[in-house]
Amino acid sequence: MGTMINRGKELIRICPTNKHKIEYSTNGGRVWMIRYSGSFYGDFQDLSDNGTEILAQTSKGLYSSTNEGRVWFKRNSK
Repeated sequence: MGTMINRGKELIRICPTNKHKIEYSTNGGRVWMIRYSGSFYGDFQDLSDNGTEILAQTSKGLYSSTNEGRVWFKRNSK
């Protein structure tokens, strides 16, 4: 896992100055825009792309997103 992933034509990252934000770039990282901002999920720590969803390890657990980080769902631990 890491703090930035490449997803199609976008780079998606955890904001380096605010761990409650997910940002994206469509121009190779020259300009970043906010995709998600909120503290409900805790601090984002790591991101991973498994091909069908983005996984995020946060200070409150493991979450997944199937829409490039706009909405997150808690993953059940087994």
